[in-house]
Amino acid sequence: MLRPQPARVDIASLERSFTIRASEGFLEVLSAPVVAAVARAAPQVQLRFVPKPDKEAGPLREGLIDLEIGLRGTSAPEIRTRFLFRDRFVGVVRTGHPLLAAGEVTPERYAACRHVAASREGETGEVVDAALRRRDLGRRIAVAVPGYPDAMRIARHSDLVALVPRSCLGNGLLGDPTVTSGLEGFGLPVPVPEFLISAMWHPRLDADPAHRWLRETVVTVCRAAYPGR
Repeated sequence: MLRPQPARVDIASLERSFTIRASEGFLEVLSAPVVAAVARAAPQVQLRFVPKPDKEAGPLREGLIDLEIGLRGTSAPEIRTRFLFRDRFVGVVRTGHPLLAAGEVTPERYAACRHVAASREGETGEVVDAALRRRDLGRRIAVAVPGYPDAMRIARHSDLVALVPRSCLGNGLLGDPTVTSGLEGFGLPVPVPEFLISAMWHPRLDADPAHRWLRETVVTVCRAAYPGR
């Protein structure tokens, strides 16, 4: 920690390993564009992605991970953050699902479906349930799975309705049609707030030029994927 950081670094010849902690949704949609951008600029850099089971800051503080991507936790006020994009929850069903084929998606019709829930929904997913409860409605959870990609796979091959972040659906800039093939997204029939996806790191890496380059690369990829968000 006391060693002075070099003011500049030759990114093209940089040999270094970075550990990034991110959710399954980010890995499904954005890990490939990040890897491609890093490989173009710094072919000797190694990226190691690890799962994000919680929002604890311990791994950042202990140097076990270099960069975290996701919702900011509240347990570490010293952690540096950089806004990446705004996200929100949407519904997802298989192509041709009767929910979308029969007209407007009302709260009643949405709640009457059987649902697949991802454990990643967390507090924001509970906002959807709270909005339904105010109308004396509730989701009927038929299947629970660990993550959003699992929920999308099940929705693709059944009549179950999934609740996932809009970013999980990708867009035309991401170049992976398999992410949303056979699926259709729709706006939820109840109001839910947006949430912010950020990059997070420990202050000791703030002035590290190699780490700063990695942060800027991630920011550039995310903002190109979700312009205006």
